[in-house]
Amino acid sequence: MIAIDTSIDAGDLRAPLENLFALSGAKIMSLRRRWNPSKGAPVFTVDGLYTSRGWTEWTEGFMFGSALLQFDATGEKEFLEIGRTGTVNEMAPHVSATGVHDHGFNNVSTYGNLHRMMREGLIPHNAWEMDFYALALKVSGAVQASRWTDLAKGGGYICSFNGPHSLFADTVRSLRSLALAHQLGHVLAGERDVKISLLGRLIAHAEATAKYNVYFGEGRDIYDVRGRVAHESIFNTRDGSYRCPSSQQGYSPFTTWTRGLAWIICGFAEEAEFLASLPEGSFGEYGGKSNVLGAFLRTAEATADFYIQNTPADGVPYWDTGAPGLARLGDYLARPADPFNGEEPVDSSAAAIAAQGLVRLGMHLKSAGRGADGNRYLRAGLTTARTLFSDPYLSRAESHQGLLLHSVYHRPNGWDHVGAGRRIPCGESSMWGDYHARELALLVRRMGEKKPYYRFFIG
Repeated sequence: MIAIDTSIDAGDLRAPLENLFALSGAKIMSLRRRWNPSKGAPVFTVDGLYTSRGWTEWTEGFMFGSALLQFDATGEKEFLEIGRTGTVNEMAPHVSATGVHDHGFNNVSTYGNLHRMMREGLIPHNAWEMDFYALALKVSGAVQASRWTDLAKGGGYICSFNGPHSLFADTVRSLRSLALAHQLGHVLAGERDVKISLLGRLIAHAEATAKYNVYFGEGRDIYDVRGRVAHESIFNTRDGSYRCPSSQQGYSPFTTWTRGLAWIICGFAEEAEFLASLPEGSFGEYGGKSNVLGAFLRTAEATADFYIQNTPADGVPYWDTGAPGLARLGDYLARPADPFNGEEPVDSSAAAIAAQGLVRLGMHLKSAGRGADGNRYLRAGLTTARTLFSDPYLSRAESHQGLLLHSVYHRPNGWDHVGAGRRIPCGESSMWGDYHARELALLVRRMGEKKPYYRFFIG
């Protein structure tokens, strides 16, 4: 389990954060000089250079969003220009994309960051520009919410790109698009202009995810361990009934793919922050604010506890908790993860995503008067961040375009690069891992410097 440093504070990471953003700028410029947008979105590195993988273009927003986070952290205007120009020139198709569940990844990372920085006064206010970003966010949230499958006993979910039968764990983090669109006063206009609440769909999707993709140790099946996560849930679309767990990128439906676990931790913790900011009257038809918020926190805590218990001492997990080669690594949870082992890869991107969720959950619980629980999660997140922002995870070589090393994309499909002399993937980066390392770093840096808390929503 994670060996939580019980004395660590956000301010303790000041030097590693300065180093990270110094390296980050050079990585962004290297990719910008080399990348041809006609190739699609950069996804992961091969021998240190970013390449594409045309599954979907779910990572393009992370490329431009990374430049915006770099500007936020350093004030260097060239990165603002890269992020703003890239958003305007390349991101419009993502706003109206009807075939994917990734709106929060692509559009909140770009239009959302620009809208946020203008609200915060980090860039000059321009009414038409602000309205442009707001319109993109409104449309994105509505289009995301329209990918809807109804369930047999009420409720429903935003289906994955696999089709209407498929509920992904990942999509919880993408609910940010619905949250922002709701705050901007938008609704989804359905058949005959019926007004569909985006907040309502956000809550219903999260409820379905918690019910079917997350386990709570209540005897659902013989693999029901509290906090375990299934990557995918499968439904019969004829009658809306649940059929079985599944996994696209994990080892099996009955083990936990750790990046899916991380999406759940981060998504539920961040949305809990968002829900807490809304007035009581927003929840009248959903069972009341305390009930809704309580359900989100129950899920966030269960999955955070599972992550802490099933991750090596330094906070970086292996790619799946049931990966078969782990049995040959001995007591691997009692020591730091080894990205250079010959059995199973680690996934630093899962650690970056989960660490942000742990920090946010901890901060929320502390503000709610649960100091002991809050400090445990907060310090678990900071312990993990300290690991990621140092060797062997921080990419220092000028020739390597990635920022966060030892990320894994799709182990079952064999998409990850295995270098010469290696048996498993290691030493490579991913666009989502780099983005979330920067987002985590910005959050922790603001906390350490007592600056306004970094949040995606308005308030």
